Amino acid sequence: MKKFNFRKVLDGLTASSPVSGSSSGSNSGGGAGSGSVHTGGTAGILREEIQETLTSEYFQICKTVRHGFPYQPTALAFDPVQKILAIGTRTGAIRILGRPGVDCYCQHESGAAVLQLQFLINEGALVSASSDDTLHLWNLRQKRPAILHSLKFNRERITYCHLPFQSKWLYVGTERGNTHIVNVESFILSGYVIMWNKAIELSTKTHPGPVVHLSDSPRDEGKLLIGYENGTVVFWDLKSKRAELRVYYDEAIHSIDWHHEGKQFMCSHSDGSLTLWNLKSPSRPFQTTIPHGKSQREGRKSESCKPILKVEYKTCRNSEPFIIFSGGLSYDKACRRPSLTIMHGKAITVLEMDHPIVEFLTLCETPYPNEFQEPYAVVVLLEKDLIVVDLTQSNFPIFENPYPMDIHESPVTCTAYFADCPPDLILVLYSIGVKHKKQGYSNKEWPISGGAWNLGTQTYPEIIITGHADGSIKFWDASAITLQMLYKLKTSKVFEKQKVGEGKQTCEIVEEDPYAVQMIYWCPESRIFCVSGVSAYVIVYKFSRHEITAEIVSLEVRLQYDVEDIITPEPETSPPFPDLSSQLPSSRSLSGSTTTVASEGVTKDSIPCLNVKTRPVRMPPGYQAELVIQLVWVDGEPPQQITSLAVSSAYGIVAFGNCNGLAVVDFIQKTVLLSMGTIDLYRSSDLYQRQPRSPRKNKQFIADNFCMRGLSNFYPDLTKRIRTSYQSLTELNDSPVPQELERCKSPTSGLATRTPEAAPGFYRNEIPAVRQRNQVHHLPDHVNGHCTSPTSQSCSSGKRLSSADVSKVNRWGPGRPPFRKAQSAACMEISLPVTTEESRENSYNRSRSSSISSIDKDSKEAITALYFMESFARKNDSTVSPCLFVGTSLGMVLIISLNLPSADEQRFTEPVMVLPSGTFLSLKGAVLTFSCMDRTGGLMQPPYEVWRDPNNIDENEKSWRRKLVMNCPSPSQEIGDHQYTIICSEKQAKVFSLPSQTCLYVHNITETSFILQADVVVMCNSACLACFCANGHIMIMSLPSLRPMLDVNYLPLTDMRIARTFCFTNEGQALYLVSPTEIQRLTYSQEMCDNLQDMLGDLFTPIETPEAQNRGFLKGLFGGSGQTFDREELFGEASAGKASRSLAQHIPGPGGIEGMKGAAGGVMGELTRARIALDERGQRLGELEEKTAGMMTSAEAFSKHAHELMLKYKDKKWYQF
Repeated sequence: MKKFNFRKVLDGLTASSPVSGSSSGSNSGGGAGSGSVHTGGTAGILREEIQETLTSEYFQICKTVRHGFPYQPTALAFDPVQKILAIGTRTGAIRILGRPGVDCYCQHESGAAVLQLQFLINEGALVSASSDDTLHLWNLRQKRPAILHSLKFNRERITYCHLPFQSKWLYVGTERGNTHIVNVESFILSGYVIMWNKAIELSTKTHPGPVVHLSDSPRDEGKLLIGYENGTVVFWDLKSKRAELRVYYDEAIHSIDWHHEGKQFMCSHSDGSLTLWNLKSPSRPFQTTIPHGKSQREGRKSESCKPILKVEYKTCRNSEPFIIFSGGLSYDKACRRPSLTIMHGKAITVLEMDHPIVEFLTLCETPYPNEFQEPYAVVVLLEKDLIVVDLTQSNFPIFENPYPMDIHESPVTCTAYFADCPPDLILVLYSIGVKHKKQGYSNKEWPISGGAWNLGTQTYPEIIITGHADGSIKFWDASAITLQMLYKLKTSKVFEKQKVGEGKQTCEIVEEDPYAVQMIYWCPESRIFCVSGVSAYVIVYKFSRHEITAEIVSLEVRLQYDVEDIITPEPETSPPFPDLSSQLPSSRSLSGSTTTVASEGVTKDSIPCLNVKTRPVRMPPGYQAELVIQLVWVDGEPPQQITSLAVSSAYGIVAFGNCNGLAVVDFIQKTVLLSMGTIDLYRSSDLYQRQPRSPRKNKQFIADNFCMRGLSNFYPDLTKRIRTSYQSLTELNDSPVPQELERCKSPTSGLATRTPEAAPGFYRNEIPAVRQRNQVHHLPDHVNGHCTSPTSQSCSSGKRLSSADVSKVNRWGPGRPPFRKAQSAACMEISLPVTTEESRENSYNRSRSSSISSIDKDSKEAITALYFMESFARKNDSTVSPCLFVGTSLGMVLIISLNLPSADEQRFTEPVMVLPSGTFLSLKGAVLTFSCMDRTGGLMQPPYEVWRDPNNIDENEKSWRRKLVMNCPSPSQEIGDHQYTIICSEKQAKVFSLPSQTCLYVHNITETSFILQADVVVMCNSACLACFCANGHIMIMSLPSLRPMLDVNYLPLTDMRIARTFCFTNEGQALYLVSPTEIQRLTYSQEMCDNLQDMLGDLFTPIETPEAQNRGFLKGLFGGSGQTFDREELFGEASAGKASRSLAQHIPGPGGIEGMKGAAGGVMGELTRARIALDERGQRLGELEEKTAGMMTSAEAFSKHAHELMLKYKDKKWYQF
């Protein structure tokens, strides 16, 4: 009786019918339906050998932390006791910052812009006012802040808010000029309202405008200062409910600030003036100044200046007060940058900023408004930066910012993420980068030092690399969910600076930012770093601790190959392989030794886009340029953007490709090994018989399709394009698909697939006969219901085919297997929110049949993926050899064999042979990534060379031997497959068994969308395939069986920035550029989600509120009645009544008492909150006990003195006193 296996039954529920026959020649393995998994004949053997340990319980998606500068900031607030800073943005986000490591991001669900922020000082709460006229109360006593209450105003618009220190009543000014009062504990509106018509005089005929300022008097809390936009200021008595005095000025008011004694206040106006008012003489200003106005003759008014948007008036005990304001510059200085002016005594200092000022705050020693403020710093929030100025030094230096606020210093164009990298790398990069840090910072500690943070349990090294539009590259330490810059590399230093009027040839290719970084490739073990730029160049860097001065070696490569746009009817007309002399490293056209100078009116040829420095260049310690490779103009056509890049430090080879072909360069010997059109790589087994095309009459290349367009290809606010979808760019100008040819006649027709196995060499005169053994498999092949089989009926994209044309299309010569063209990602139908200007170039909404048989587009087969590995180049090879896997935009995979010298000494002198092996594999859609596993299921890393300093003068020349780590499959005497290759494309993933090239598993990941990013990563010591889809889904599949482990609709693709920068890495980590200035990190690891609460910083820490200074007997007697003012009695429901229900609506927040259990994160969060509450309660009880003991001591002392006094005067008569 056959044993029943329940596990196999469950696996069969999600898998479709297996591929018929295992067939050693099978290499296509098509999929039937979306999400289906096909297994080959040897799948059962593989499953017995490899026990997969990952299950769906290991995976969960959640955001971890956000780095960078808050995008489009609008508001700023500071808690002077907790010393934490809050920044609001136009998108409804709030960033709360404390000491390094304390960085919290929270978001309003409505997405409305944040107008103003107010801390409940030392209470662990924050009030935000948003542009949808809603107030929110945030609870900061948990690591993930949550909204406790919301109050939505229905009939009035919020313009200004003010919360007095140690008060629970919030003053809210509106656009109508009214002032409302809200209880922040219950978030209920009080019935007490200050109407605008009650505040102004009855004789006033005009509306005073919106409320622009609210503040209580430092001298008397029962008096409220209300500032209106038209220049009216009202000093309102809250008890008597009347205006005590009114101030009028003929210029609009922007801001007001009190003197700490409460007798004077200062206003800033729209004409650039500052007015100082005294409460005793409100009829006219006590003092009027225009700080930046030109001095006029006596009796004449000073010249008006730009508006002073905000002023702060801060007093000092031992020096003159500080008057700090933004704006107010003269109109005749239109080119001056935004500035912050600091007036201290007679000295006036103007600090010019790089960006417009959004808001600023002065940090003071005391939170009490009625004491000497003693300012020590100014926080200035700019549109694209955050700086803090030190006021304690006369030259006003700025503090060194510990937060990564300069990610966007130049727009980010690409990213890379490396987790669990070699631990010494971070220290090495930091030691090199710290030498180049800017000087002149303040020597004091960063003043925003609130919160608490510890490393947590997961402390493996993590490095993030960002490439930028100016050619710079930044290395960041991302360990323990923090971010700190380690090292900065400027790639533009290898090129000559272009003078004004020069560089015309580059401008024809790149409109702006010719040095923009397009792709990066880094090998952490060997420290080899490679960069490709938008101007069609590749730079290979090596790391050294020593400074050198050397010339930069450069190579120029011609990479252009045109073909006819039709399929030739007979195989005899297929062209022979190109002349070998044009492909050998000694070719003059590849080495760049010949250069055709292009003058005006002459066809440009062999001209690079940029000029490499020819003189010796000083290279500081760090990454030093080893080789620069540039693609050149060919017959008047500019070089195309590089679409794929790979480097092998073990082989000493760099490979890169574009839509024209592939180039392989030996960076040890500085020679070009291969420069070939994509079609040439197929050799005689070309799946499309295409002929070389005669020179076109019009040599001007269509820039809208292929020409490099600078930063517009990268930056989100300009033209956007998905990196992996290159082939579709040729079709942006095509007409729609004819309806009658859109579908095939028989949607059930099969596809006959033949697999070429030829693997002959062809270099020099070694061209043996080609042998092919073909095996036929009938597989259904449909994409979105459209047949893609050219044997049933050809479909056209952009033109109608006649019957004669169709017969030509289907006429395959002997030995020419019919080929199903895969669908490219960029042609899928998705909707992106782009502007009218963007829509001309970002043509992703174009509906296109997936049966792409437009023959004129087959010639543009881009190289989309490259991978170096020790593998089996040909079918049934017995040993592994160096190989280069090449993936194309048509879903084809080619294996190129690398013949390296056997001896290490010969590697520097003997030539390297590069031979296309003749092995082909195919998938649907453009190929995205490769990876390899050994027969035990362990992930095989590409071979690498162990790093050694190339400029170390202490090492002996005899010890110069390259130490290589090859990572070859474990040797075995058994006959069979020893390696498994994972290949993922835009549509599907396949697992092949090598060397038999049997397709073991096929998983059709998506049919209605396409994959943007795919990587094979290590999770819990096991490999898995992680994919990010254009429809927003993040999918994880086990390896090698490709079983779905996770499928979450995480992030809809709303911006090409996300597609360009999304990347996975090991240990369940991923990131993407969520805005032009911010990096969002996330995890798909269940373990990290569980431990995230311990890794995040605490925003609130129990701190005792500083005691107010003793005002003295006379100040308490004559200084005002603020101590006896009871707001509860005045604003409470008992005396003020209830507010109108239609005025505002109370909305309980998810962070209330009922919802805090779920938001806190489980039992640990509950225990943490309970511990904090107990600590606070114990601290308060301790304080109470100390105060009680102090009062008892004082009472005993008073009793003792009273008794002594009684005894002294006990027996005295009245006349004896």
